[in-house]
Amino acid sequence: MHTLGATLVAVSPGAVEIALVPGPAVSQQHGFVHAGAVSAIADSAAGYAALTLMPPGAGVLTAEFKINLMAPAAGARILARGRVIKAGRTLTLAQAEVFSQGSEGGERLIALLTATLMAVQGREGVGD
Repeated sequence: MHTLGATLVAVSPGAVEIALVPGPAVSQQHGFVHAGAVSAIADSAAGYAALTLMPPGAGVLTAEFKINLMAPAAGARILARGRVIKAGRTLTLAQAEVFSQGSEGGERLIALLTATLMAVQGREGVGD
């Protein structure tokens, strides 16, 4: 996340928000935030949301994800809101909605990710 310039905005049980400020380092040829950067913050938001409900000492790994990109990622800030849909002992289903935020504070849904996350024992501190 440091490489992308993304920051952790909020953490609560089963929910995580990660923000990204657009810039040249994460932009594609048309000036929009690259889909890879959008996918990375969405995957991390979903993964860390899952981690908040896993036992102490567990790590989290993404087993699979699907992302729908619905609009170009442009604006003052890109925000991924991850939340757990169903937590299990080994596998957790989570979702992340990604929003483009304008300088005036309005939001537009630009992507939706669903992910299956796996609890990994003995790998404390390991994230997506």
